[in-house]
Amino acid sequence: MKKNSKIFIAGSKGLVGSAIVRKLLAKGYKNLVLTDRKNLDLMDHKAVENFFRKEKPEYVFMAAARVGGIMANQNYPADFIYQNLTIQNNIIYNSYLNKVKKLVFLGSSCIYPKHSKQPIKEEYLLTNELEPTNKAYALAKIAGIILCQSYNKQYGTNYISLMPTNLYGTNDNFDLHNSHVLPAMIRKFHEAKLANHKDVILWGSGNPKREFLHVDDLADACIFLMNKYNDSDIINVGTGEDTSIKKLAEKIQNIIGHKGKIIWDKEKPDGTLRKLLNVTKINKLGWKHKINLEDGIDKTYAWFCENWKNKD
Repeated sequence: MKKNSKIFIAGSKGLVGSAIVRKLLAKGYKNLVLTDRKNLDLMDHKAVENFFRKEKPEYVFMAAARVGGIMANQNYPADFIYQNLTIQNNIIYNSYLNKVKKLVFLGSSCIYPKHSKQPIKEEYLLTNELEPTNKAYALAKIAGIILCQSYNKQYGTNYISLMPTNLYGTNDNFDLHNSHVLPAMIRKFHEAKLANHKDVILWGSGNPKREFLHVDDLADACIFLMNKYNDSDIINVGTGEDTSIKKLAEKIQNIIGHKGKIIWDKEKPDGTLRKLLNVTKINKLGWKHKINLEDGIDKTYAWFCENWKNKD
């Protein structure tokens, strides 16, 4: 991409999209095409068609998606598969029609089989059964990967697919009904501290292990790969390091300053027991994450305190 290239960031108000916008601006890219749900419904095929025909972006970052944690994935599987399929089909198809030079599609580490060898290599995709709690979302993302690869094969497009690990950071979702584990913990411990609640109840056993990547690092990787990577094969984006959910909870509790007891509700699902990405491929290209977990949680908690004080 050149500094004056016309760049469309789909989902620019969300966790990932807003981080990509911040990083692009910081790197001197000024010709950004930004819109929101009120002005462009990405599920409306005609609206997306008209938008692409009018704007003619040269590069596309596809950060728009319906996302959520275990509870949301369990409760709304039809929404997760239908909305994600529709959004990505509209964007990828219209990118092809309007001769977009390059597109970055963002998948998820949940595309990999539930019982993958650890750390998970890119070639493990579609080698075994998926985790049931997020199967609908995972299948939608897998369809997006295959769609990108199919356009590359049939029409010679340059659409690349990135598989980020668990994300968190500035502009995260802290709604306890549909947030991911790290932001949900931040909110729970913060509210328990304010209310002087001694006990905090968390889902599962605390035994599963997860890898966490700050969204600013992902945004940096997206721009790096947009400029450096031109292969149809998927590529993992992560830290190559993981921690148990129990240790994560203790770390967040300590950073927030809550002094009470953590109670694990073992009636609730754990999800996949371990999900660590092999990041050898992206590291060999010259990219590595910069933000460690403690610093990332600190930054995220500071943003939460500043921006979520009066939210339900």
